Amino acid sequence: MEKQLENKVCVVTGSARSIGLAIAEMYCRHGAKVAMLDILPEVIEQAKKLTGDGYPVKGYTCDITDQEKVMECFKSIEADLGDIYTLVNTAGAVDQQSIEEITPEHLNRMMNINVNGTVYCSQGALKSMKKLDNGRIINFASKSGKTGSALMGSYSAAKGAIISLTHAMAFELAGNNIKVNCLCPGIVDDSGVWDSVSKGYIDNLDMSRNEVVKKFTAKIPLQRLCYKQDIVAWCEFLTIHGDYNTGQAFNVSGGREVH
Repeated sequence: MEKQLENKVCVVTGSARSIGLAIAEMYCRHGAKVAMLDILPEVIEQAKKLTGDGYPVKGYTCDITDQEKVMECFKSIEADLGDIYTLVNTAGAVDQQSIEEITPEHLNRMMNINVNGTVYCSQGALKSMKKLDNGRIINFASKSGKTGSALMGSYSAAKGAIISLTHAMAFELAGNNIKVNCLCPGIVDDSGVWDSVSKGYIDNLDMSRNEVVKKFTAKIPLQRLCYKQDIVAWCEFLTIHGDYNTGQAFNVSGGREVH
């Protein structure tokens, strides 16, 4: 593989597991210096495994809802690896309950992790990107941010906010040659988020997991759920080739979402 990101610094939040880890691994293959962030301590071990494979990777534990800690973390990344070229705001959280059951705690958690965390990490990366007069920020919204999902009101609201945030950031940062886009995945089958969501639907709808998968797959024109690699491919494109893309909310939903 041609190392198209050689010596460029790529930061991936929520990269201890699943989608974030797969994105970090992709950047490694392209020759990037990769900073892996997560609140889970296992991000350090995952980074060490990639370092053992010969990749320039460093792991950082960080609570993205704490603005001060985030800014400190990004200063460490710049000192350790250099100026940041790409930030992927993968870290997020999902929740599920009926609209009558949503509490202030549910709303605050969804907004703090999904929206505030995205803002704080973007703030942490922008000093580098403005210095480079170049950069990529990839936010993570959801199909639910465009068309809200039943039993997921607080999550849908937070992901909708990320889409609007992406638009605002793209307009504001275009003059600095910083492209800001977001991804709106449907259900990602091989991810921890879907494990959590499917359990909620199993409990709330009184259906087996196979019945839940069948129910939601039937709504998708391409007749399958999303895979991690579908998401990784979009991050690869937007980072390496997406020089004329900014302010977009790209659907990765097999045709389930079309606006």
